[in-house]
Amino acid sequence: MEQAYQKVFRRVGTGSQIMAGLSYLGILSLVPLVVSRDDTYVQFHARQGVFLWIWEVLAIYSLVIPGAGKIFFSTSSFLCFFLSVVGLLSVLLGRAWRLPLIGGWAQRL
Repeated sequence: MEQAYQKVFRRVGTGSQIMAGLSYLGILSLVPLVVSRDDTYVQFHARQGVFLWIWEVLAIYSLVIPGAGKIFFSTSSFLCFFLSVVGLLSVLLGRAWRLPLIGGWAQRL
């Protein structure tokens, strides 16, 4: 499957990069998912961004759990921030990198 993405994403336009960049900015990841349905590059990043956003929301709700919730929230916040930065970097470079931990799950969305 990774080879298929490399063939599709040889050249990426500025508009696609902007939409793909929105994918890693929290709830704004829903915009490229809905607006750019025909662009496979944007859809690839939008799915990963939506999965990150869902993970962030679940991390916030985990704060209700005493003790373990705070640890889960702290760890999740750091990981989501790190993965968002990696995702934005891949968009800036015009690549389609599967993010570690979530790449496979995000493609199932």
